[in-house]
Amino acid sequence: MKKKVAVIYGGYSSEYKISEKSARVIFEHIDRGLYEPFMVEITKESWHVNTKGGGVSPIDKNKFTFLTDGVESAFDVAFITIHGTPGEDGKLQSYFDMIGLKYINSGPFGSALTFNKWACNSFLRAFGIATAKAILIRKGESPSTFEIADEIGFPCFIKPNGAGSSFGISKVNTLMEMPNAIAKAFEEDEEVVVEGFIAGREITCGLYYNGTEIVPFPPTEIVTANDFFDYEAKYDGASDEITPADIDAELTMLIQNTSKSIYRRLGLKGIARIDFMVTEDRTPYLIEVNTTPGMSEESIVPQQVVAAGQELKTVLSQVIESN
Repeated sequence: MKKKVAVIYGGYSSEYKISEKSARVIFEHIDRGLYEPFMVEITKESWHVNTKGGGVSPIDKNKFTFLTDGVESAFDVAFITIHGTPGEDGKLQSYFDMIGLKYINSGPFGSALTFNKWACNSFLRAFGIATAKAILIRKGESPSTFEIADEIGFPCFIKPNGAGSSFGISKVNTLMEMPNAIAKAFEEDEEVVVEGFIAGREITCGLYYNGTEIVPFPPTEIVTANDFFDYEAKYDGASDEITPADIDAELTMLIQNTSKSIYRRLGLKGIARIDFMVTEDRTPYLIEVNTTPGMSEESIVPQQVVAAGQELKTVLSQVIESN
């Protein structure tokens, strides 16, 4: 019998469309000789399986099962591709742990910690990982923009603490820009991070656990004509993603080993992507850890899989079997 794989997408955040794109790429590349994949959509309004012929079958939330011609069907494993809540922040993982459904993603702790950029960077800083200076603002607080500017300096980045795909992020160059940038970030989350600017090259490294070892992909350098790697640069072609990055073997190994160390320290599983800003003195400063990285045709990890001389179908099979 082929394993039934729930490719779960959607979610409750602004990243719904990106999640759907990622799920379709994963669905299309899962090995049909080994698995039977299903597209499972989770929104605030409905949890359901997209069935053949364009129909839908509701999910029974007590057991995460569905009906096929009146017969109850269960999944063998879940592949969460929700960017944002409730998938990337560990909530679904906690639910699956409670009902005993296996999943290929990182667990509740690693997912929740990495989804909170402030907490993750603070945690990893204690283990020697370089990070930018940052301040956390919670909704309802009225911080002095003058004090923030004195502490962080300009330029700086203001971003939601728990959102991805560059929603709500602003690069701020002056004190006058700060209030609007903070308000914009609060539209996406109830916590906002003000982070110091690190000059350097933006390099990101995807990696995964194949059941035996952590396997890093060739890193990618992101070069954008925009102020930073924003939504337009990520998804509308306003950037060059150079894979493999044009860096020497020593720096490549440093980035890959640092990524593996972070992956191991956080107890991650499945496919992840770790973003760095590499300074002139070759220090990789952590930007953020993505436990549910984009997997759409425009996304970086599929490019890295090709650069590594692998097929996405093979990588997905290894990840599914690593549980």
